[in-house]
Amino acid sequence: MCSSLWEDTLTDVARGSAIEAVSRLRSSVAGMVVVPGDPEYDEARHVWNGMIERRPMAIVRAAGTDDIVPVLRIARELGLPLAIRGGGHNVAGNGTVDDGLVLDLGNLRRVEVDTETRLVTVEPGVTLADLDRATEPHGLAVPIGVVSATGIAGLTLGGGVGWLTRTYGLTVDNLRAASVITARGDHLPASATDNADLFWGLRGGGGNFGVASSFTFQAYLQGPEVFAGTFIYELPRWTAALRALAAWARDVPPEINPLVTFMVPPPAWELGDRVLMFLGFAWAGADHPSAERVVAALRAAAKPDVEVLEPTRWLAWQSAFDDLLPKGVRAYWKNASFDRLDEGLIETIVDRAGAQTWYGTAADLHLMGGTFGSVAEDATAFPNRSAEYWLNIYGFWGDAADDPARVAWVRGFAAATAPHAMIGQYVNFLGDEGPKADAHQQAVAAYGPAKLERLVALKRKYDPDNLFRLNHNIPTG
Repeated sequence: MCSSLWEDTLTDVARGSAIEAVSRLRSSVAGMVVVPGDPEYDEARHVWNGMIERRPMAIVRAAGTDDIVPVLRIARELGLPLAIRGGGHNVAGNGTVDDGLVLDLGNLRRVEVDTETRLVTVEPGVTLADLDRATEPHGLAVPIGVVSATGIAGLTLGGGVGWLTRTYGLTVDNLRAASVITARGDHLPASATDNADLFWGLRGGGGNFGVASSFTFQAYLQGPEVFAGTFIYELPRWTAALRALAAWARDVPPEINPLVTFMVPPPAWELGDRVLMFLGFAWAGADHPSAERVVAALRAAAKPDVEVLEPTRWLAWQSAFDDLLPKGVRAYWKNASFDRLDEGLIETIVDRAGAQTWYGTAADLHLMGGTFGSVAEDATAFPNRSAEYWLNIYGFWGDAADDPARVAWVRGFAAATAPHAMIGQYVNFLGDEGPKADAHQQAVAAYGPAKLERLVALKRKYDPDNLFRLNHNIPTG
């Protein structure tokens, strides 16, 4: 577009800096540079969370990893805020910024599967669906999240909780190597033997230390058919079912991965418009007779009102929640970890989740333990390996008029569970608390004082000027 029209669209940034930045970007990168006024601009600037409304100075749609360093250099030299966007969604909206640069890596979606070593290497724009589509034909799966439109980069850097966590650990527990580009443009390998301190920080510390340009994961034999199903409970039976779940969970093998969801189901599910409890479970591996015995014990302890148990392909199971969270949905999330599911927590969950009379909010209770809990606390930056349960309270509504009520419900539910919670919050389940939020307080709540001290030292080493600050930031001051 002509420069005069573009200049007219600039906001509060100095026109000289903006024009210089865009000119330098267009001469330095192979990808597309999108600016205000371009036909692609509105589509390019919008992120998954419809509550986030920001107007970047320019969006660079990278054509390859060679485009990363020029964008970092220009942002650093001109003092421009920089957002890094992978292939999926981020509830806090950290993939965009007002009057700054967005490095969009969403087109970098190559997946390489080594069937002999069962190692899978991916580019940073890959989604969970891309990864599953590449591994399922080989009867393999990487432990990842539960919504297939999620980007692998953000999921991994935060931790990665999903349907295989109890069996094989978090996504970060199965990260074998990464390539990282620092704020200064250095290309660093990160693994247990190369820059091991950086490798530790990547596994739970978010995008605080650089741009991860590739990830290599360990995959495991899985499927393509998976033993999985769902027990559904009406509200009057929730308390008894949660008590039974707590007792059953003490002795279950790590192959079983339960996830409890409390919500009013979407109309397409044809289950009515009342709040229900969905107890989903997936079994890792091919020993279905053992899976059937484990599930039968739960059924006997807490007979469901409805049971759905039928052969399911891994890809279908992994994408079962996708329709709840389309791009543009309005979203606000909070989470907490717990060492047990006791009477007080059960009462709080039933009271708060059972109050839902609307579609557009939910709460997920993840059963942890197993391999997740066997990883040493100081092995990764991910917080709180002693947690037995992790609760994510979240919204996915469509109407902006519902923002106050839905956000208040999430916050109220989280506040009610706080007396039962442990130190440790999962950064991928944290929404945007606004510019007035205390970053240090938030970081302590997420990581605890000891891990935060170690993360601060890494931040000072690898990103001393805090170029990578549009994230759940590790404060150094």
